[in-house]
Amino acid sequence: MEPVSTEHVTALRRFNRYFTRRIGALDDHYLGQDRPLGEARLLFEIGDGASLRELRGRLGLDAGYLSRMAKTLQAQGMVRMSVHPDDNRLRRVELTPDGRTEVTEQNRRAGALAAGLLESLAPAQRTELTAALATAQRLLRLAAISVDLVDGAAPDARACLDAYATDIDARFPEGFDKSDLVRPEEVSGARGAFFVAYEEGRPVGCGALRRLRPGIGEIRHVWVHPDARRLGLARRILTALETEAAARGFVALRLDTHATLTEAQAMYRACGYREIDPYVDHVYGDFWFEKRLTP
Repeated sequence: MEPVSTEHVTALRRFNRYFTRRIGALDDHYLGQDRPLGEARLLFEIGDGASLRELRGRLGLDAGYLSRMAKTLQAQGMVRMSVHPDDNRLRRVELTPDGRTEVTEQNRRAGALAAGLLESLAPAQRTELTAALATAQRLLRLAAISVDLVDGAAPDARACLDAYATDIDARFPEGFDKSDLVRPEEVSGARGAFFVAYEEGRPVGCGALRRLRPGIGEIRHVWVHPDARRLGLARRILTALETEAAARGFVALRLDTHATLTEAQAMYRACGYREIDPYVDHVYGDFWFEKRLTP
């Protein structure tokens, strides 16, 4: 992967400085209310109630810092904390009536601030800005997702494969037999590799690499959770698999895909895979691809 240029870093930092100042994030009285942005955002995220663990993952906050903020809001009568009804190891946070009133006012003020920023723009400019913000959010979300090498027998690996199997079983006209999934030993150690994509600690995608024969690897089960699709994550996973394959000395990668998976076929072609004759008998294989990793 190419290193990040100074120009790109500077541009992102410049936008962050401008935007945080423009929306009042630097003020201890965010939106004119009597609390800083961190506490205001926590009230918003609590919504209809959440565990401290959920909030920690969602906001990316240190457990101690989050606990202190929650206790501050509790002392102010904004929230109440209790033992989670489904797991007594978890603490659940809920808004009190005063907390709900404050969040309603927070939403009103935030909406007014956003409308004030947009009102001086022409309709076409507002549309342009909205589209640009959607693109920025998609790319920043993708950037925050990690793609990690895990053992093929790891719980997250098997959970992703189970979700993959359920997904394609619904899509394939003939259904899908889970016995076709890669076995842990095929995608661990010297025989292969398994990658899991994580967003805020939650597995949202996977991909497997296994050795077919000396110098040739096979890609299996590239999958992205429905909530994380259309971000470009499948390509991220594919890149991780290709990088791992090259590091293992493979000179080519092969794969097959089902006729119904038209988006997968398009991605592989766009990423340099060429269609080839079948290289193995596979009941779910309708299209067969190969990519050379060396000239």
